[in-house]
Amino acid sequence: MAGADVIVGIDSGTSVIKAVAFDLSGRQIASASVPNRYASGADGSATQSLPQTWRDCAAALRGLGDKVENLGARTAALAVTGQGDGTWLVGRENKPVADAWLWLDARASSTVERLAAGPLSRARFEATGTGLNTCQQGSQMAHMDSYSPDLLDHAEVSLHCKDWLYLNLTGVRATDPSEASFTFGNFRTRRYDDTVIEALGLSRRRKLLPEIVDGAMATHPLTAEAAAETGLKAGTPVSLGYVDMVMTALGAGVCCGEGDVACSIVGSTGVHMRAVPTNGVHLNKEGSGYVIALPIPGLVTQVQTNMATSLNIDWVLGLAADVLKEFGHEANHSELVGRIDQWLAASQPGQVVYHPYISDAGERGPFVNANARAGFVGLSVSHRYANVVRAVIEGLGLAIRDCYAAMGDLPSELRLSGGAARSKGLRGILSAAVHAPVRVSSREEAGAAGCAMMAAVAIGAYPDMNACVAEWVTPLLGPVEAPDPALIAAYDDLFTAFRAARQVLGPAWDALAAARRNAAGASAETPEGARDGA
Repeated sequence: MAGADVIVGIDSGTSVIKAVAFDLSGRQIASASVPNRYASGADGSATQSLPQTWRDCAAALRGLGDKVENLGARTAALAVTGQGDGTWLVGRENKPVADAWLWLDARASSTVERLAAGPLSRARFEATGTGLNTCQQGSQMAHMDSYSPDLLDHAEVSLHCKDWLYLNLTGVRATDPSEASFTFGNFRTRRYDDTVIEALGLSRRRKLLPEIVDGAMATHPLTAEAAAETGLKAGTPVSLGYVDMVMTALGAGVCCGEGDVACSIVGSTGVHMRAVPTNGVHLNKEGSGYVIALPIPGLVTQVQTNMATSLNIDWVLGLAADVLKEFGHEANHSELVGRIDQWLAASQPGQVVYHPYISDAGERGPFVNANARAGFVGLSVSHRYANVVRAVIEGLGLAIRDCYAAMGDLPSELRLSGGAARSKGLRGILSAAVHAPVRVSSREEAGAAGCAMMAAVAIGAYPDMNACVAEWVTPLLGPVEAPDPALIAAYDDLFTAFRAARQVLGPAWDALAAARRNAAGASAETPEGARDGA
């Protein structure tokens, strides 16, 4: 397209949809966002409106057009990625069958237990490289097939979030190789796999699986209808990106540099990835984690995810804020974050174990236990608040090490992305815990950049992804920060205690979960007057 010098990346997350404009060399020009919406239910449901998600996406693109002059004519290509897993069912005339089941939806838990005990469970894991959980479309469709078959009966195709947006942009029903292979396929072939589909009990529903399209090699034109809604130009090439996790990793530097490079996204949740050749995948005996294709032939990411990362820091700082408030002092979150390095300096490393399983959903990496909860091991009367803060941050580092150890050897270099990576003290702890120097990417919108890179390769702006990475990613990596040898030694000892305690706490977590349920039931049965002492 003559005069086109912009690539737009769309990243449709769980809480916000972003549209980001980049020039052809990868420099971010502008971004616009629209808050996302989803509904939660007492039954564990987490659902999202398909039509509203498309309207929000179109609004984000129009907002970007307000910031970038003549965006429609300047856009050489458009790419889309989004939140992974979940089930977005579409029926006749491309109309939604029902609200989407999101990755947060927990209704399929009983079906996951049943499938995990099935005779083909390990064969499914060996093919996909991905542990079965309630997040995934395969689990959710299997649950629907058993309990709400009418949903699947009325569907013509089962999509993911980005696939739904791609359908609205291009009129094409498709999914990408990453989500197709870790859900229903084989990571080695990047195609659907009959054994996997049979293991999920979905052989008779196979017709719902869409065509697999690789957005680094093929695009479809923006429809006239989508152009009218977004303010872009009809016919603009649209690339279907891979799932948001690997797009973020690609944009943040998971596959550039020598040695075994890894990338951790340290946000509210934690995502830990390493790029490996397809024949170098380490499948753990626990059957946990993901193997997700990268838009580079023969290269995949191994992934482990923590349900909560910086949420643990928010919790421990919230304790201080609550106590100060009781005494009439207000301290905002940023002020408390600014004191973290002082608390670290005032405490000794490696004294207390903290398991950072603060999420009400438990943990999913490198083990899966919905009842897992955070806790301290080793507190004594000499420990004060500074020790507690240090233990929480060390616990994050050890949990990340636990995840990487489940994927094989520890990485030779760790790239960090996410808000928490801005803390020098935290970076030092993570570096020592994982035995690896760290580098931080200054890329602001790594997910949108990752899918925009796919579009750049697809339209021929770069001969291949390696050439694109060299210009879009490598220059934005910060200096190498080497780990402190003394901290490495301390955390080696602490990790032994961390993992020993984690491996035996399962029965305690299960007993606590039962106790909480019993207490909640007793409270619900107690008459209101009796609780009030009447």
